[in-house]
Amino acid sequence: MAGDGTFREDLGASVVVALVALPLCVGVAVASGVPAELGIVTGVVGGLVTGWFRGSSLQVSGPAAGLTVLVYEAVRTYGVAALGVLVLAAGLLQLAMGALRLGRWFRAISVAVVQGMLAGIGLVLIAGQLYAVAGVGAPGPTLEKFGGLARLLVEADWAGIALGAATVLVMAGWRKLPEPVQVVPGALVAVAAATGATVLLRLPVAKVEVTGVLDAVSVPGWDRFAVLGSAGAVGTVVAFALIASAETLFSAAAVDRMHHGPRTDYDRELIAQGAGNAVCGLLGALPMTAVIVRSAANVEAGARTRASRVLHGAWLLLFAVLLPHALAVVPLAALAGVLLHAGWKLLPVRGVAALWRSHRGEAVVLVATAGAIVATNLFEGVLVGLALAVAKAAWETSSMHLEEVWEGDVLCLRVAGNASFLRLPRLLDVLDALPGDRAVRFDLSGVRHLDHACLTALDGWQEQRAERDASAPGHGGVTGAG
Repeated sequence: MAGDGTFREDLGASVVVALVALPLCVGVAVASGVPAELGIVTGVVGGLVTGWFRGSSLQVSGPAAGLTVLVYEAVRTYGVAALGVLVLAAGLLQLAMGALRLGRWFRAISVAVVQGMLAGIGLVLIAGQLYAVAGVGAPGPTLEKFGGLARLLVEADWAGIALGAATVLVMAGWRKLPEPVQVVPGALVAVAAATGATVLLRLPVAKVEVTGVLDAVSVPGWDRFAVLGSAGAVGTVVAFALIASAETLFSAAAVDRMHHGPRTDYDRELIAQGAGNAVCGLLGALPMTAVIVRSAANVEAGARTRASRVLHGAWLLLFAVLLPHALAVVPLAALAGVLLHAGWKLLPVRGVAALWRSHRGEAVVLVATAGAIVATNLFEGVLVGLALAVAKAAWETSSMHLEEVWEGDVLCLRVAGNASFLRLPRLLDVLDALPGDRAVRFDLSGVRHLDHACLTALDGWQEQRAERDASAPGHGGVTGAG
């Protein structure tokens, strides 16, 4: 898998990726409402299982902030014990999609919808983690979370807010330091500093609850599969599979632009993700997806082959086995700060402004998708975004040109382009405005597509004109149709 000339680079990169992944694995697990160890378990599976596959050589998988909202809702609805069944089913669905070679079709999903999905996830993540930083119980729906932010100033734990704010500031400023310093991940430094301050100052803030890896892992029993009889649970499985697959494959496209090695095989990568999620489900852990933060760190650290991502899983496993109780001193506010920073990075603030100047329709789809996710939930919001993207594409491709040209005493109505039902109102307006005392001819030679709605409108107009001409001789008729 790695020759002698590349093993040193892969080994060094694996250490960097493991250090980047550790606080994110724990933070995502806590935000998802499951034991912190389950996040590490998913990271281990992402390295030791998914890492062996040949789909994408340098992309790193693990628990992702993008699925936090959906996992939290699933745990709240069906319980932690049922999570493994849902993740296992999602993994099997991904395996089936990969076997059917559907991976490449994910590249056809509108980029605006994906960016809107990530922006919506970022907003939901920020809304929830603000309450976690403040140590205040959060209301359920995201809109209520945003509406209740004012009461945080009254009920907030200011020690937690200070730790969370410091964590965000350290992570934001770390990227501005010299490159040799940045070898140590900013998230790890921020969490370590917040933990040290908590211990030294004996701050009375909530900390991570530790149960141990073996106690956290729970293989789902056969009775747990009954949850799949619920339509809502099936919808959650589909959402897990589709969103994780889309995020993975779009991440793969981004990672491919960062290096000159082998390109991603999308179908194989989908199978790799399916295998990883199936194993995560059997262990009762979180679902996984490829994560751009870890993948970018892997490339930037000089990784050459997939050995680096396999080794990163081994480092996470060693930590989980040898130092599990080290998590017990980590303040939850610091992990919430890590996720606040991650949520902010998901918001395409500058991208929306640039998109509005060049492609306003795409910007509308992006903002509408994010807004729908905030107003409803992740799955329904993405469906709204996909529907808007399809409607936008249909509208733009159904361009129809109408031109009125006089040919002596005959008025010729030339129709060109795609005459679909989307353009029917305009066609009817033009037909209604045609003069009733002159002969009219239709020229349809320039029409590339004429759907049933428009054809019916033209035929109906001709029949009405013929009936009127028969009852009132002397009016102009339809002399012919091209």
